[in-house]
Amino acid sequence: MDQPKRYETVKLVISLIGFGIDVLILVALVATGASLWIRQAAEGIASSPWLVVLIYIAVIGAIFKLIELPLSFYSGYIVEHRFGLSRETFADWFKDQVKGLLISAPLGIAGVEILYYLLRTYPDRWWIYAGAVFVAFFVVMANLAPVLILPLFFKFRRIENADLNRRVNRLASRTRTQVCGIFEWSLGDKTRKANAAVTGWGNTRRIIVSDTLLQNFSGEEIEVIMAHELCHHAKHHIWQGIAVQASLTFAGFYAASRVLPILSERWGFASAADIAASPVMALIMTGISLAVLPIVNSFSRYLEKAADLYALEITGDSLAFVSSMEKLAELNLANKAPNKIIEFIFYSHPSIEERVKLAADHVGQIV
Repeated sequence: MDQPKRYETVKLVISLIGFGIDVLILVALVATGASLWIRQAAEGIASSPWLVVLIYIAVIGAIFKLIELPLSFYSGYIVEHRFGLSRETFADWFKDQVKGLLISAPLGIAGVEILYYLLRTYPDRWWIYAGAVFVAFFVVMANLAPVLILPLFFKFRRIENADLNRRVNRLASRTRTQVCGIFEWSLGDKTRKANAAVTGWGNTRRIIVSDTLLQNFSGEEIEVIMAHELCHHAKHHIWQGIAVQASLTFAGFYAASRVLPILSERWGFASAADIAASPVMALIMTGISLAVLPIVNSFSRYLEKAADLYALEITGDSLAFVSSMEKLAELNLANKAPNKIIEFIFYSHPSIEERVKLAADHVGQIV
């Protein structure tokens, strides 16, 4: 087995093990009565339902973090170094973990507090309000992440390369699209991997291109990648993604609203609004997320294929497109020809093999 396939296999196995551990923890919390005990202990400390939820979530979150930390270290630090991808020291890796926790913990607690307030206050319609709140959160975070969250982990600076700016302006002219900001993304401080993306919307929307990509790719290759990213901007792919996410969020909460009361009563919880039943809620939402994962990734691959075609049509440079895909595969240790089932379930982008074939077919159509 070559290195990219071994890397993909190791990361996939670790992800599945992590998923299995999370499910086992949730099941154990319910089956052993530990969830009820933690809620009762929280009620012994505080009388306010808001504080009870806070204490319960803090305890459960600590349990999950402590159990998951060794696997996270192995996957994010040991494996990345073993395959020659990571450039982080342990101190840098640990610092990022702390930053991530300081950001995710307050947001997670706030999300659960709001959810259980709605469950307590609107037992019949909570799923409608919860869906609206969470979708609004997705939209706000999509806008704020590029300016508030990402700079906590990476440095960004506006690209001043004259040739690159000329190429981007030419692409904007061809597509009749107003170019958002183009920023260099200091990914190389952490990894040898290369990437580019469109982030944000409205006044924070920008194209970010990793320094590793800028250092290793030719002007023509960068231009075709920019054209791909510009398509996401021009064709409103971010909003399409949010629309899909919103639909799935409402569907998930609705399904939970039908199933949660039944399971809560069967397993001895006071009601669906009992915070002790939150592992049941998590299991329901996890099951729904797992079921729709192939659908979400299929839609994502559809958008990425559309962006690839857009880049090929706008630049007319299939050679640069193919060479950029080959370089991305090499730098990122991407498996060029993954198992079709694995690709269907887990891949958010078409495989390198499929993207190269798309370029070849596009040239054939022109000829």
